[in-house]
Amino acid sequence: MADFEHPWIKSYDPNVSYHLDYESRPLFEFLEQTARRWPKRTAIVFQNYKLSYAKLNKLTKIFAANLRSRGLRPGDRVAVMLPNSPMAVISYWGILRAGGVIVMCNPLYMETEIVHQFNDSGAKFLVMLDLLWPKIEKLRKEIPIEKFFVTGIEDCLRFPLNFLYRLKTRKQRKAAKIPFDGKTVFRFRKMLQGRESFTCRGINPSEDLALLQYTGGTTGVPKGCMITHDNLAANMQQCRAQLHQLDEKRGESFIAVLPYFHIYGLTVCLNVPTILGSTAYIFPRYVPKDLLKAIHKHKPTIFPGAPSVYISLLQQKDLKKFNLRSINYCISGSAPMPVEYIEQFKQVTGAEIIEGYGLSEASPITHLNPFIGDRKYGSIGLPFPDTEAKIVDMVVGGEELPPGKMGELVLRGPQVMKGYYNRPNDTADVLRNGWLYTGDIATMDEDGYFRIVDRRKDLIISAGYNIYPREIDEVLYQHPKIKEAVAVGIPSETRGEIVKVYLVLHDGEELSKAEVMAYCREKLAAYKVPRKVEFRDDLPKTMVGKVLRRALREEEEEKMLRRAERKAAKRKAAKRAKSQSADADAGTPNPDQADNPADAG
Repeated sequence: MADFEHPWIKSYDPNVSYHLDYESRPLFEFLEQTARRWPKRTAIVFQNYKLSYAKLNKLTKIFAANLRSRGLRPGDRVAVMLPNSPMAVISYWGILRAGGVIVMCNPLYMETEIVHQFNDSGAKFLVMLDLLWPKIEKLRKEIPIEKFFVTGIEDCLRFPLNFLYRLKTRKQRKAAKIPFDGKTVFRFRKMLQGRESFTCRGINPSEDLALLQYTGGTTGVPKGCMITHDNLAANMQQCRAQLHQLDEKRGESFIAVLPYFHIYGLTVCLNVPTILGSTAYIFPRYVPKDLLKAIHKHKPTIFPGAPSVYISLLQQKDLKKFNLRSINYCISGSAPMPVEYIEQFKQVTGAEIIEGYGLSEASPITHLNPFIGDRKYGSIGLPFPDTEAKIVDMVVGGEELPPGKMGELVLRGPQVMKGYYNRPNDTADVLRNGWLYTGDIATMDEDGYFRIVDRRKDLIISAGYNIYPREIDEVLYQHPKIKEAVAVGIPSETRGEIVKVYLVLHDGEELSKAEVMAYCREKLAAYKVPRKVEFRDDLPKTMVGKVLRRALREEEEEKMLRRAERKAAKRKAAKRAKSQSADADAGTPNPDQADNPADAG
C-alpha cells in the first residue's frame, strides 16, 4: 500500500472517528428505534398534515400487513411513483417492513422510461399518484404491474384543505377516473386501515436488497443499483457521525425539498432525519416563494440542497422579506457550488454550505467537508468513515497516484452497492477487486481533500438532475428529418449545466428549433428537454466517425469566455469614458471666475 493512502484522517474533526461500530439490521428497525426514543416528536409536516414518530411507525406496520394480504412476498419489487409527501414516506418504510424491494420512479418520466424501468426491475406492485393514472393506464399491457395502490394529494391533507383541494380539482376537471375494484386497483388510504400489523423478520441486512435505484451509464441505458439494507444503514450511520454538531436531544428540523426518487434526496431528506429523530418539512416540488415562506414560518435548521436551489433562492426579488436565519447548515451535492454564492448565501442566512460528493452506486454519499474543521471551497471534502478512496491512473486503471496527480476516483466502503441488477458485464466494469470505479476524474491534495476535475462519463447535471446525453441522442435520431444529433451539457450560472443539442438535417429538410423542442417534450421528461438547439452542416468527429462531445463543449466554453471578455471590455470602456467625462467637466472654466488669476480683483 502507498504511503499516502489515508492522509485525510488527520483532517477529520477531532470528535469524528474514522472507524465506526455499525448496527447491522433491517432498515425499518431504525424507524422503530426512533419511535421508541421520541414517540411524540413530529416526524413529518406537509401543509396542515403532521405525523408523530409513533403514528408513522404504526401506519407502516398496517400498510405492510395490507401489502402482505394482497400478495407481496419477500423480495418482490414495489415501484413508488410519488412526489415528496407523507404517503411516499409511509410507503417507503411500509414496503421495507413487508420485505419488499423499493423501485423509486420519477413521476416526471415519460412512457418509454416507465416501461423500461418497470420491466427491467420486474416490479409487481405500484404505489402511485392519481394524476398519473391516464399515463399508466395506457401502459398496463406493456408493464408487469399486477396491483396498483393509488393516492391523491387530498390524502396528504387535513380538513379543510383536503375538502378545498377536492373542490378545486372537480371545478378544473382534473380528477382522473380510476377503476377502483379492490382486486387490482386499490385506494391507498384504505391500505392504512385495519387492526393487523406486520413486520418481516427474515431479512438478512447484508444480502437482501432494500432498493433498486436506477441510474444511467455511459451507454445511457438506466441500470438498477442493488442497494442492501446494510448499504443504506451504513450511509445513515456515517452521516450521523459526520454531522456530529446536530442536536438529537433537542431535535433538528430538515427541509425535504430534494426528491425522494433521487437517492441523494432519499438519504439526506428521509433516512438521515429518521435516524436523528428530526422533523422533516416536506415539499412535493421546488417553488422558491413557497420554500421561503416555509423557512420564515417554521424555522428549520438543516437545508440539504443543490447549488441550483440555493442560487435560485438568492435571485428572488423579495428575498429580504423573509427571515432565513434559523438555518444552521446546508449540505450541498450534485454539482460544485461557486464560492461567491457560498459567501452570499452565508451573508443572507448565516448558514454554512458544506459540500460533498456521492453517487447512486454508493448509497450515495462518500465524501463531505468537515463540519467544524477546514472546509476547502471547490473540494468535495474528505472520505466518510470506513470509506477508502484513491486516485488511479486512467490508462492502467489500478496504479495509485500520489497527491496532486489527476486520475480516476475509485473507492470502497460499507455503502457500496452489490452491483447492477441482471447486468454482470456492467458490474464487472465498475466493481473491480472490491473497488468502485466512479468514472469521475479527480485529484487529492496533501491533506486528503478530493476535488472533482471532470467526468469521464458524459453525464449532464442540470439543476440537480442527472441527464444522460445518449438517451436524448437516441430520441432525436428517431425523428425522420434528423440525420445526426448529439446532446451536450453546457455551463449555466443558475442550473450548473443545461442541455444543448447539435443537429444535422437530411438534405432538403427543414426543421425549426421550436419543433425540435416540442418533439422532445413528447418523448422525454421535462428536465431532459434541450434548452438550446443549433443546426450545423456537420459535427466534429474522430477518425473513426465518433462525434466529439468534448470538442462541442469546449467550443461553448470558448464562446462564453469571449462573451465575458467583451462584456468586461465594454464595462472598462464605459468606466474610462465616464472618467474622461468627469475630468473634462472638472477642467471647464467657471463663467463666474476670471480667466486669469491676476485679473481677479
